[in-house]
Amino acid sequence: MLVLSNTTATNSLLSKLLQDYLEQTNNSAPSPVRSAGTNLEIIYVLMMLGLFGVFTVGVMLTNIRARRLEGSQDPYNTYIATDIWHKKDRQYFQAKLIENYKLCCVFENQLAVEQPGMQLPEAKSS
Repeated sequence: MLVLSNTTATNSLLSKLLQDYLEQTNNSAPSPVRSAGTNLEIIYVLMMLGLFGVFTVGVMLTNIRARRLEGSQDPYNTYIATDIWHKKDRQYFQAKLIENYKLCCVFENQLAVEQPGMQLPEAKSS
């Protein structure tokens, strides 16, 4: 690790780094492989992961906050938590069943009822 004792050394180091950077950018000859491209790709991937993480955390926090605001005094939650609705549904179903049974009628077709004492006429063969 480089430890600098005063600000003049820091200034000279910064100016040397700036000059090296400017020389690299002013160089018109194409370099065979540049590592700056890979650095930008890594930064892009990290930025996309960061945005996805922020979005995911935001959705989670919104969901947690919404669940906390529901409260146990909400009539909807009270209705679900109790067993009353099972009994009401059973009573309603039984009332509908009895009502449908009373409305139901059976018509008997006397011609279609089995009559064992009667014999069916047989076709005469000629």
